[in-house]
Amino acid sequence: MGLTVPEKNLTEDHARRVREMFAQISPRYDFLNRLLSLNIDKRWRRAVTRKLRPIVQESAQLLDVACGTGDLSIELFDNLRTQVIGLDFCRPMLTLAARKAPEIVFIEGDALRLPFADASFDALTIAFGLRNLASVDAGLKELRRILKPGGWIAILEFSKPVAPGFRRLFDFYMRSVLPRVGAWFSGSRTAYKYLPDSVARFLDQDQLAAMMRDAGFAQVSFENLTGGIAALHTGQR
Repeated sequence: MGLTVPEKNLTEDHARRVREMFAQISPRYDFLNRLLSLNIDKRWRRAVTRKLRPIVQESAQLLDVACGTGDLSIELFDNLRTQVIGLDFCRPMLTLAARKAPEIVFIEGDALRLPFADASFDALTIAFGLRNLASVDAGLKELRRILKPGGWIAILEFSKPVAPGFRRLFDFYMRSVLPRVGAWFSGSRTAYKYLPDSVARFLDQDQLAAMMRDAGFAQVSFENLTGGIAALHTGQR
């Protein structure tokens, strides 16, 4: 059953606002990722490669959804020796990605309406993009649709720190430090207020794992990264 008109309008409005926000900050996006994560984002992407290396063959077809400026796509291409396609719905981000890695195919597309046939890919990744979707549940089901039977998905996303003291420190950083620094360097107060708000609203590790199972994924597990600031979830179709 398709979306009703009001639901469709809300979904499209959410996508438009998020797309415009990322387009605005795209020139400073890579710099701010390194600065605001203290360069830990590189370590998180390497964790995705380590997780997929034993289970993804070199001849695999891999799609990196919500690829942004292509950092994870490049990491996967360089280290897994697979065929990688990067997809994002923000053209300025894709322009930057293509400049960084002309050997990778980057295409514009919506994660809720992926332009691929059923069972097209051996593996899928999505890094820090799932929480930006208008519907996480619909996004997971759409990702499963294009994954081949037996294929794997890896979801890298902000999560909930597991140590109480660490959680308070992380919350303070996200609420008080990150928005100010992000706004100063990017010129967009809205974007770097959206980031901590979207992280605070997002599912915790167990909730996301449960939603993945509900969407039809098997062998679901997760690994906490940097004390649970981020988590890497995997599942199999």
